[in-house]
Amino acid sequence: MSSKVNIEEIDRLAQLARLRFDGVEKEEILSDMNKMIDFINKLEELDTEGVEPLLFMVDETQDLRADDVIVSTTKEEALKNAPLKDSDYFKIPKVLDKN
Repeated sequence: MSSKVNIEEIDRLAQLARLRFDGVEKEEILSDMNKMIDFINKLEELDTEGVEPLLFMVDETQDLRADDVIVSTTKEEALKNAPLKDSDYFKIPKVLDKN
């Protein structure tokens, strides 16, 4: 990947993304994109023969706690202070009108 981005390609990308740039912004984007391509070209110079691809950025594993289900509030406790309730549910005022 040694090609550079030009203004016509910036215009085409802007059109596809439904974006508008003034002349100064186009020049800044052109410069940034060409810097990214230069960086990728620099990375391609590295010898990666025998290097395994990374799945994660660190080799450490996370110690996760067990996912235990614990009932902390009973249904009766949850409904106790509700202004409107049914035997098993909270009741709320109607919010949608079906007209």
